[in-house]
Amino acid sequence: MDGETQQSHLVLANNLFLLTHPDVPDIEKFALKSHVFNILKAHYMTPLYETLTASSVLDLDQNLLDSMRASNGEELKKLHEKIVDAEENLGESEIREAHLTKALYFVRICDKAKALEQLKLTKGKTVAVGQKMDLALIKQTKGGDWERKNRLEVYEGLYCLSTREFKKAASLVLDSISTFTTYELFPYETFIFYTALTSIITLDRVSLKQKVVDAPEILTVIEKNLIPLGVSKLLVQLSVQEELHFRALFSAGLAEQMKLDRYLNPHFRFYMREVRAVVYTQFLESYKSVTIESMANTFGLYLFYSELSSFVAAGKLHCKIDKVAGVLETNRPDANNALYQSTIKQGDFLLNRIQKLSRVIDDI
Repeated sequence: MDGETQQSHLVLANNLFLLTHPDVPDIEKFALKSHVFNILKAHYMTPLYETLTASSVLDLDQNLLDSMRASNGEELKKLHEKIVDAEENLGESEIREAHLTKALYFVRICDKAKALEQLKLTKGKTVAVGQKMDLALIKQTKGGDWERKNRLEVYEGLYCLSTREFKKAASLVLDSISTFTTYELFPYETFIFYTALTSIITLDRVSLKQKVVDAPEILTVIEKNLIPLGVSKLLVQLSVQEELHFRALFSAGLAEQMKLDRYLNPHFRFYMREVRAVVYTQFLESYKSVTIESMANTFGLYLFYSELSSFVAAGKLHCKIDKVAGVLETNRPDANNALYQSTIKQGDFLLNRIQKLSRVIDDI
């Protein structure tokens, strides 16, 4: 793989996502379909071609399919013969490499089930810790090298991003800003885009400015306009003390940008809701009380009362709603009281654990 080249299968996956996306224009889909078909044909990706033709994403060419299946069969026969020869005549290292070559072939033709099965078999024949990390991405507390561990953090961060663990994702990607080398996953500007998104809804204003907005790596990307304008605007606005241009923030097209991202698309509604909670909180910090009508006018939103009340009920906004008077009264949390309540809860938990342990000891 070249130094800063995204893995071709991930490029293909992204193109497939856009090909089936309702918001992508037909003229773009035509070009995407041609690109996807050419990649499948060039690399004999029979399993994926079968799936796409079955779902009518691509048209079926039976002669091509038969040719691809025949080519796969011939290649797998050769790989099997190499494994047999290595097991009969060569050492452990050669046996592992033969199994790994077969696993990578299944990866190349997009046969996920057989690839995972073959990788598991290869892992069983692997001794070196670094090689096992390459195969299974298992985090080691000891052993391995720092480059692999740094790369693993980005992989874990992407996984957390894909499963709505935004706080953990932010922590992982922020640690990797200066050590990023995982270009096979996505370009560096995409990594910064994800870093900004996760940080916006998980960091307080001071941390957001220190760790993200003022970070040289992120500043460079923002200044070159390499991430969506809506994200950079939101990032900068939330980190300053000045009055926010709320209408501009909500009309910056952030939701539309997230819809076209393969990893973020399933979560864009949830994420935008979290963003609104952050912005509402920052708005209310400047007031002891404010009318609901005034707040609605400020944000340019219509009938947002149900969302506002749900945020209050969930503890995302520290205020009380006087529906009769149409007023929001802020109720900032007392840090000392919160610490006291947390200590009480932790103490109760510890006592319960001690009691359970005592009963176990008594039974013995």
